Amino acid sequence: MRPTNRIVFVLSFLIFGLNLFAQPKISKELVSETMLKATEFMVEDVSANGGYVWYYMPDFSRQWGEMEAYKTMIWLQHPGTISMGHVFLDAYRVTQNEYYYKAAQKAANAIIWGQSNEGGWNYMIDFAGDRSLKNWYNTIGKNGWRLEEFQHYYGNSTFDDDVTTDAARFLLRMYLEKMDPTYKPALDKALDFILKSQYPNGGWPQRYPLVKGFEKPGFPDYTPFYTFNDDVIWENVNFLTQCYLVLGQERFLDPIYRGMNFYRISQASCGAWGQQVNMKMEAASARTYEPAAFLPGATCENALLLIKFYQLTGDKQFLEGVPKAIKWLEEVKLPEDKMEGHRTHPTFVDVKTNKPIYVHRKGSNVKYGKYYVDDNDKNLLSHYYGKGFVNIQELKDEYEKVLKLSVEEATKDSPLKPQEFQYQGTPQSYYDLNRYIFNFKMDESKIVEVVEQLDSQNRWLSDHAFISNPYIGDGIKTEATDAYATTRVGDETDTSPYPDATDQKYISTGTYIRNMKLLINYMQSVEASNK
Repeated sequence: MRPTNRIVFVLSFLIFGLNLFAQPKISKELVSETMLKATEFMVEDVSANGGYVWYYMPDFSRQWGEMEAYKTMIWLQHPGTISMGHVFLDAYRVTQNEYYYKAAQKAANAIIWGQSNEGGWNYMIDFAGDRSLKNWYNTIGKNGWRLEEFQHYYGNSTFDDDVTTDAARFLLRMYLEKMDPTYKPALDKALDFILKSQYPNGGWPQRYPLVKGFEKPGFPDYTPFYTFNDDVIWENVNFLTQCYLVLGQERFLDPIYRGMNFYRISQASCGAWGQQVNMKMEAASARTYEPAAFLPGATCENALLLIKFYQLTGDKQFLEGVPKAIKWLEEVKLPEDKMEGHRTHPTFVDVKTNKPIYVHRKGSNVKYGKYYVDDNDKNLLSHYYGKGFVNIQELKDEYEKVLKLSVEEATKDSPLKPQEFQYQGTPQSYYDLNRYIFNFKMDESKIVEVVEQLDSQNRWLSDHAFISNPYIGDGIKTEATDAYATTRVGDETDTSPYPDATDQKYISTGTYIRNMKLLINYMQSVEASNK
């Protein structure tokens, strides 16, 4: 080789090599391919009639949602079938690949199959029908020591954990995505259910239609009570507001305003709220580890919502309860020697004495174990800890900030104010109705990691899942032991979930959803940068 040719060759190699190193490790095409492969695995190999639970053993020998599930069952609670449907629609929007839309259709069909005659949904759906579901409640469900909501077959629907409301929200998204009337009957049925189940004073029960016969000694059935726990009332108000935005039907306004006003009329004279309120508007007990009490956490959340309701309506009556809530939260704050790290407040406060009360348990299983309440802050429950963080400063700051605004300034972004639609397109195409919006800061190394984690079978496997003991029958140990006082789970007959500390791998809908959201965000950022 001539010297000049050798120089050209070397220079060419160096330039080519530099270009190789300059190439990004990730591309839109590779991300798109990864998303599709992972989704095909979940749809074709994991789903049951288009629906999902939360976790699966890699060989599919066991599966579970919040509790162990039959092969014929799917779970609706996040991160179950509804959340999977939402992410399919998100993927469809950014890729326009019809496979994702068809996956969302399958999830919607599964959800509609499980809709009650009245229009709502339970936590799970069993495609083997009520006979199978009742057997599950009488065996697995009955033995979840701390999961008392699964110890009875109520035969009705729940607003807990946003189950019914988010199912309706997903059907609304399916209806609006292509203006497909296929989903209109189920959606209308769900909307009628939400409206019908609202009490005249604006509150909602945890479950509906109302049923009787599930009382425990000293504990009335709490499911008909006005329920703040897990955002029951707020999620209904929020969803109806979304419906008002995209459907434009004024029939939603009265239920929305009554729902917001319920927060005002249910606030106790001291400024606090319980997370359940009985028909006499008193703080009420729910599960046996949820005594009739005021809750600092719920009080702070409700006071922040009062500020939000003022911003929605311009009605200053909503602000009147905020100073009372702040004053009460300061009064019940734990002394420094009782705080634990960032935990500033007791979870429960006695409604009569305004002093902390703490929940404990004895025994090892549902049948012979029990919860009890006292003023001792030692050996607290791990699954429902007796102390928590309450950000009073955030509440104060929000209150002070809104006080400095005129009514016009405070309400300028309110979706409830009559105004012409000012954005491109129509309300149906503009508003994002997904409850779980993930706003990740773009980190290309994380995108690379997620892409590389997809295994040869197109699975994103995860570890340290919340797993449960397999069902082996009712508890038999009668001793009032303290051995399980601070554990998440009881003895081997307790079917409640607990974190698996081993390296066992699992198929997880939560992992799939999280990774898909990261990749969808990446795709959206690429699209935005190309415009």
